[in-house]
Amino acid sequence: MAEEKVRYTDAELEEFKALIEKKLEKARKELDMLQSAFSYKDGNSTDDTSPTFKLMEDGSEIATREEIGQLAMRQKKFIQNLEAALQRIQAKTYGICRETGKLIQKERLMAVPHATLSMEAKLKQKR
Repeated sequence: MAEEKVRYTDAELEEFKALIEKKLEKARKELDMLQSAFSYKDGNSTDDTSPTFKLMEDGSEIATREEIGQLAMRQKKFIQNLEAALQRIQAKTYGICRETGKLIQKERLMAVPHATLSMEAKLKQKR
């Protein structure tokens, strides 16, 4: 009988680390873009247009700023989750389901590298 694997090997953890670092770099760039858009560094405002048009623009501008703000918050949370995953890699606890204590499937971690639940635990949660 084959012994059940209790953690990923150091080589596998390095593979996950590389994937997460790549995703982190991309996520940080996207956050920078969102923050730039939120602060209107490009100067595309309606300050020099007619008051009526400015009033209509301001309404949509506020909605857009709220959407960008929400996207930025989600991106920050994603970055925090990826950073936490890197800490779990360093502690060699990465890929262990926090509910079942079993290894999370490698395919799941490749798709969702910050996952802390196996599909089994995730499905139980939804019930």
